[in-house]
Amino acid sequence: MATATMTDISIQLNGDPHKTVAGMSIADLVRSLELDPAKVAVERNREIVPRSTLADVKVADGDALEIVHFVGGGDHDADDSWSVAGKTFQSRLIVGTGKYKDFEENAAAVEAAGAEIVTVAIRRVNVTDPKQPVLMDYIDPKKVTYLPNTAGCFNADEAIRTLRLAREAGGWDLVKLEVLGEAKTLYPNMKETLEATEVLAKEGFKPMVYCVDDPIAAKQLEDAGAVAIMPLGAPIGSGLGIQNRVTIRLIVEGASVPVLVDAGVGTASDAAVAMELGCEGVLMNTAIAEAKQPIRMARAMRLAVEAGREAYLSGRMGKRMYADPSSPLSGLI
Repeated sequence: MATATMTDISIQLNGDPHKTVAGMSIADLVRSLELDPAKVAVERNREIVPRSTLADVKVADGDALEIVHFVGGGDHDADDSWSVAGKTFQSRLIVGTGKYKDFEENAAAVEAAGAEIVTVAIRRVNVTDPKQPVLMDYIDPKKVTYLPNTAGCFNADEAIRTLRLAREAGGWDLVKLEVLGEAKTLYPNMKETLEATEVLAKEGFKPMVYCVDDPIAAKQLEDAGAVAIMPLGAPIGSGLGIQNRVTIRLIVEGASVPVLVDAGVGTASDAAVAMELGCEGVLMNTAIAEAKQPIRMARAMRLAVEAGREAYLSGRMGKRMYADPSSPLSGLI
């Protein structure tokens, strides 16, 4: 039976007594708590330990350590995060990076939306003007997760090649796959989409997949390796809102991976509807970028997603065929 040894030491950890092993680095201690040293700040005996030295500083008997990290402020439930492919996010609103008047407005909209993920299209470098501004100059990929997107691809081969280049360029394996059928409707070609999903999953990609609002097709994508299902609410860029609540709900009920509405949102109430159906999140671009006041709309969308999520978690009242008075009828004068 294991017993305490002379190598055991006592420390104060976030105000409470804690036993650990002599000679352990602060980084090792943090990992033993199932935390990532790169995502915490540590104070040792009232002095900040630089993150770059956490692996070198040893924990000593009697040390008082404070380990902190960032959490969402305000009244939100700290545990109401969502995860995809092992990555956890607080914001359930994903925004695009097209159609804005400039990168500056785009960056301001991302901030106003509180988004932690942005979709980015992959395009050839402009070799005639290599010094022109690029998105990374305005939206830092170290602070906001870039989600490479195969927008504009019309077959599986184009989409696969695009994402291979994206991984080479930035090391991304969490990607958004969309393979379009034709230019008028921008509806997904599900045959090509399924083929691309299978290939990408085998190559180690983690594809979040744009698809039709069909629960059978959604399950096929999940079986093929999709880490998230992204059914359209309405055609891309149409702003028509959620056109088929029934199938979106069925996809949510049948999926074991996150479901996010992608495309068709026009205003805040559309985003709220998507969340009330139980979706993990909503992706949008045109609804914000083409609003007369994009920054204000971004804030509205953030609030709508939060409100829709709260409504879903609350459990709405049942629908009735006839009126039901909220005040009792007995004892009337």
